[in-house]
Amino acid sequence: MKYQAKKKALILLADGTIFYGKSVGDKDGTAFGEVCFNTGMTGYQEIFTDPSYFGQLMVTTNAHIGNYGTNSDEVESETIKIAGLICRNFSYEYSRPLADASLKEFLDKNNLFAISDVDTRALVSYIRDNGAMNAVISTEVDNIPELKKQLEKVPSMEGLELASKVSTKEPYFFGDASAPIKIAALDIGIKRNILRNLEKRGAYIKVFPYNTTFSKMSNWNPDAYFISNGPGDPEPLSEAIQVAKEIIKTDKPLFGICLGHQVIALANGVSTYKMHNGHRGINHPILNLLTGKGEITSQNHGFAINREETEANQDLEITHVHLNDQTVAGIRMKNKDVFSVQYHPEASPGPHDADYLFDDFFKLIEKTSKQSTEV
Repeated sequence: MKYQAKKKALILLADGTIFYGKSVGDKDGTAFGEVCFNTGMTGYQEIFTDPSYFGQLMVTTNAHIGNYGTNSDEVESETIKIAGLICRNFSYEYSRPLADASLKEFLDKNNLFAISDVDTRALVSYIRDNGAMNAVISTEVDNIPELKKQLEKVPSMEGLELASKVSTKEPYFFGDASAPIKIAALDIGIKRNILRNLEKRGAYIKVFPYNTTFSKMSNWNPDAYFISNGPGDPEPLSEAIQVAKEIIKTDKPLFGICLGHQVIALANGVSTYKMHNGHRGINHPILNLLTGKGEITSQNHGFAINREETEANQDLEITHVHLNDQTVAGIRMKNKDVFSVQYHPEASPGPHDADYLFDDFFKLIEKTSKQSTEV
């Protein structure tokens, strides 16, 4: 194993707290964003390319990152979406036969700055106690006053619209054009594995940019609609919220995941709020209130919908709750074929307990198609 030169580096939190580490490689660098942590033991490449993480400095709680390299097929978008990486032990070498590059090569290709040798247990404990906040990682360890000035200019995640930063610029198709079902997907940060799950169940998907109007989506005459996951605060997404309202009026099936779940809630008059430190990992426990069964799920979100407002809403029913803090993890409309979940049933990475939600979506589509045929 070749010796790796490392420069001194630091993490400066918005409240002035400092943690120290070393740069990955011998390059100087600085990166800003909201610091958050993911508790997954595997799936770092999928996490780094997940559009929902745009603008965030990722702390990996697993002690070793990079040990199984990277594979060009294991991405959730075309590029890395996190703002920077913070880890304990960074593996420059890898041993997995299926890997086609090291994590270091993958980070360099995407110009991502990373630091290692950080006491990540102490950092995560601090975030848990004090909440997610903006931070900067940098090799400029002797220039802390200037870093503080720059950090003060970084906008808070609360109120920040980021869907426009990760959404497709032009509509595109995914799947087999001869598939029996057409689904119009609003891309506010969509993961590739969501599209794969829709495709393998017999759907041809047209993916639309975040600011597409309902009329443009409906002109394609889809059988159903989907609103994706994504980054940032859901409340500034006025265009997506309006699209959700108009889709609901059509009586066609609508499924939302993560940010899409929050957009559907907002379309029904339920507010959202920024969580203390969010849910990010692949082992989050959920209770399905419809079946009474528990699920282990993959999650990545820093906002949630208001539970009291959801319970008071006559059109909505809570279908899933997070067992750690009783936050709303799923809803459905009582008189419409509309439902959504706060977590990731496509689970890339993560368990497949929630696969059935895609099946439920297609059952609604089949039911709606049958009813329209009978009419």
